[in-house]
Amino acid sequence: MVILNGHIVDPSTGLHEIGDVVVVGDTIKEIFVRSKGETYSPVAGDEIIDAEGSYVMPGFVDLHVHLRDPGLTYKEDIKSGAAAAARGGVTTVCAMPNTKPVVDSVDTLDYIYDKAKQEAVIHVKQLSAITKDMAGKELVDMNAMAKAGAIAFSEDGKSVMDIKLYYEAMEKAAKLGLVVMAHCEDKDLVGAGVLNKGVASDKYQVCGITNSVEDVITARDIFLAGEIGAKLHLCHCSTKGTVELMRLAKRMGFDVTAEVCPHHFTLTDADITEADSNYKMNPPLRCEEDVQALIEGLIDGTMDVISTDHAPHSDEEKAQYFDKAPFGIVGLETSAALTYTALVAPGLMDIMDMAAKMSYNPAKVIGIDEDYGRLAVGAKADIVVFDPNEEWTVDVSEFASKGHNTPYQGKRLIGRVKKTIVDGKLVFEI
Repeated sequence: MVILNGHIVDPSTGLHEIGDVVVVGDTIKEIFVRSKGETYSPVAGDEIIDAEGSYVMPGFVDLHVHLRDPGLTYKEDIKSGAAAAARGGVTTVCAMPNTKPVVDSVDTLDYIYDKAKQEAVIHVKQLSAITKDMAGKELVDMNAMAKAGAIAFSEDGKSVMDIKLYYEAMEKAAKLGLVVMAHCEDKDLVGAGVLNKGVASDKYQVCGITNSVEDVITARDIFLAGEIGAKLHLCHCSTKGTVELMRLAKRMGFDVTAEVCPHHFTLTDADITEADSNYKMNPPLRCEEDVQALIEGLIDGTMDVISTDHAPHSDEEKAQYFDKAPFGIVGLETSAALTYTALVAPGLMDIMDMAAKMSYNPAKVIGIDEDYGRLAVGAKADIVVFDPNEEWTVDVSEFASKGHNTPYQGKRLIGRVKKTIVDGKLVFEI
């Protein structure tokens, strides 16, 4: 396979040039750069992809995806979730463990990896729960889960509120060299919260979720990780307080990274102009001050990663009022375009930063950056061809995901994934 005439963007080396990428098998074999006078001459039998006018970037690595498999496959399954990822240029997903049953045993972990091998067109990495059945009472066999291939540990959807148990989990994760991915939410403080406390909760007369719900657990987790020497990754950050705490963590030299989802840097609670539960997610959409803090954190490097928290639900579930509908929106098929539209097109971030935050940095978080998240000779041929000029309208009827729960239906976006390549094979094109 030869990708010709594209604008190659590799955040691992800083390469930012027009050129050609040659793939042999599942590996990037050669890169020809125009500024050096290099051009690849196709030969008979080459599979040619003309990427003129498009960016050629490393496939995106999404650290935060809910595939709903096993047990909730009416919402999503491994095959449909992987297809949705491919449409969004995502070549590796990290699946969260809050399935039914919870991913707290080697048997469940093996089921997911076996099914992914058979049905997924992209790479699926699976997280283990921290506690059995995510009940917060007893740790999983972390050694066994790591040995069986768990990429990280998380209790996503909730926090481990027993601080002594969580301390022990962080110590064990540190010894295993694996990251803990934290959903920072004080269970007692959130109560029956539904939307951000403020204009949205007042307007729709539902319980509000304050910033402190996230901030107090963020502070707890950061200082625990710093003391233990554990690797901590903060999921779906939504508040200005978390951004400031991340700045502090980095100044103190803690091994802490953080992600922001596109919905948290493109929407505020004031954008909820009708009673539409597709605007309900956890953490909730915050106020403009929080959004600006998140954007500044992404721009200055305080916030390391852009992930989706892809959380599909059925149309019937999401049709309920805010207080009854489940939290979560889908994001795999819109994340790249939303990031380009909101951050790159206006000049707030350049394309290299986008590639770093969606490919290279997340690969580094989970320790797979030797092969993935970069577009360099010797790396795995996971590649996305992204057209920065194409404008398109979000239409859920075109989604590969079973979930249609997005607040972006009908929104006009700039930039589109045109082709996705995984292990040297074209798995999506439009």
